[in-house]
Amino acid sequence: MEREKVMNVYREADRSMAFATLMKNVYLWMTLGLGMTGLTAAYVAGNPGWMQTIFETRGLLFALLIGEVALVWILSARIMKMSFATAGIMFAVYSILNGVTLSFIFLAYTMESIATTFFVTAGTFGAMTLVGYTVKKDLSGLGRFLIMALIGLIIATLVNIFVASSTLSWTITYVGVLIFVGLTAYDTQKIKNMLREYGSEANEVTMKLALMGSLTLYLDFINLFLYLLRILGDRK
Repeated sequence: MEREKVMNVYREADRSMAFATLMKNVYLWMTLGLGMTGLTAAYVAGNPGWMQTIFETRGLLFALLIGEVALVWILSARIMKMSFATAGIMFAVYSILNGVTLSFIFLAYTMESIATTFFVTAGTFGAMTLVGYTVKKDLSGLGRFLIMALIGLIIATLVNIFVASSTLSWTITYVGVLIFVGLTAYDTQKIKNMLREYGSEANEVTMKLALMGSLTLYLDFINLFLYLLRILGDRK
């Protein structure tokens, strides 16, 4: 009996260590993705010829955007059928492509306001991911509401392309901030619960789950940053 208790203690300790490793990797890979995006955006913005080619060639710009959507869809739908190395490379490629398409912000906004907005986003994101990690209340109901609100936000954004209403545009911006603030907390709790359930050890499968968690939080951060930039950014 005593031996069984000792073994249970060791198993629980191993499980806790594996969970801690996986959660650390979630934030590490997310940070690396953001770093690749930021460096790529700054590099492309510093090459006027590249900027002109990308943003004046609609076919190329659409191809980049479609490529980003395709990579996210493939990772989300088929990550368990590919190797971890392949999934990691696809995440890196997506981060770089996203950096290319986001390079326009350096033309539209001042460097100071971009930096300020980044730190505001990082602080807000950090606070909400801490809430999601520590709160005891189940956020599933909030998550379902936010996902429905996000669908509505996307529809409203598409409608506003044709309506071109400044009032609707600002409404979308502020609602977008609230949605991604909430999603950051919800997604953090979802990732934590998923890794606690399946993360008995850091193996190929659980590492891929952690990578998907990284992609989810990466998308929350990027979207929160872009909506806040519309509010806080100083245009050139």
